[in-house]
Amino acid sequence: MKFFWKYIFPPIYGLFFYTIIRLVSDLTTEDKFWQRRLEQNLVEVIGTILLSYPMYRIPGLFVRKFEKRKSPNTLRSIALEFGEILLVAMLLATGVSSLIHVLAHDYPIGIDDLVIVNVLLSLFMLLHYAILRGNSLVRALVEQKVLIEKIRNDHLDTELKFLKAQYHPHFLFNALNTIYFQMDENVAGAKQSVEKFSELLRYQLYDQQQTVPVSQEIHYLDNFIVLQQTRSSEKLRLETRFDPRLDGQQVYPLLFLPLVENAFKYVGGDYQLKISADLTAEHIEFRVTNSLPAHLNASNHAGKGIGLENLRRRLELLYPGKHTLVAEKRDTQFSAVLTLQF
Repeated sequence: MKFFWKYIFPPIYGLFFYTIIRLVSDLTTEDKFWQRRLEQNLVEVIGTILLSYPMYRIPGLFVRKFEKRKSPNTLRSIALEFGEILLVAMLLATGVSSLIHVLAHDYPIGIDDLVIVNVLLSLFMLLHYAILRGNSLVRALVEQKVLIEKIRNDHLDTELKFLKAQYHPHFLFNALNTIYFQMDENVAGAKQSVEKFSELLRYQLYDQQQTVPVSQEIHYLDNFIVLQQTRSSEKLRLETRFDPRLDGQQVYPLLFLPLVENAFKYVGGDYQLKISADLTAEHIEFRVTNSLPAHLNASNHAGKGIGLENLRRRLELLYPGKHTLVAEKRDTQFSAVLTLQF
């Protein structure tokens, strides 16, 4: 295909150009192409074919020249571009047409022939250049848009990793603190906690920007809940309910965990804690409700802290326009409801 456009198409392009010239010239002078000398016609056809190669390639050379220019495109710069290509077209038309007339022994060249060749060649090359330049600008805009999108994605990727890095020390501190207190009272329980902790940590080492089946996320939450129960008050009344239909639906990991961790952190009063997940036609609804100590100020709890703030930002990055997170305090209860469109 490259060979065709480089070597075959230019002569076709030139013969089409020659046909247009003959039509215009014969109509204005009432000449008959087939009544002229064969030598003259052959010289003109061969000359036009040879002319077709620079005529076809020069616009491309000018496009590449102006693509390297670092200054922005303005009306003046574009006008200068077309002025340059017009000047080259006129010089090429005048020089080649004069040479063809000399070789065909058809001289002196008439002013009408010179005007026709100059006008038509200029129009052909300007149109060709305009098409190539337009394609070049569109391609540059597309490449720029792709580059901007890549930079934006890289920025979001960096921000997600930063949020993840912020969360890990917080999780590690709580888990290690639980195991530390177990070591004095229940060594066997501490060993089980270490086992659960290692499983949780292994899960967190996976790429948090790849989706996982929601069943895998629920299994992770189960392990986390077991670990948290070991350090919770014996008064705790925990209820968990996960819709059995939640199985292979894909979600981003560790989005439910901050809500559960937040509930364990602030649960008090009558020590009720309810965790549930339900499946609808298009959504997963995750709900956590916990009772609060009577002295706890709602403004210090509802929607505050690094955990929930990081969660909100992760949701904005991973589920733009496809999630809701409502956290509110009512009387002595705090509830958080996260809805994800999967």
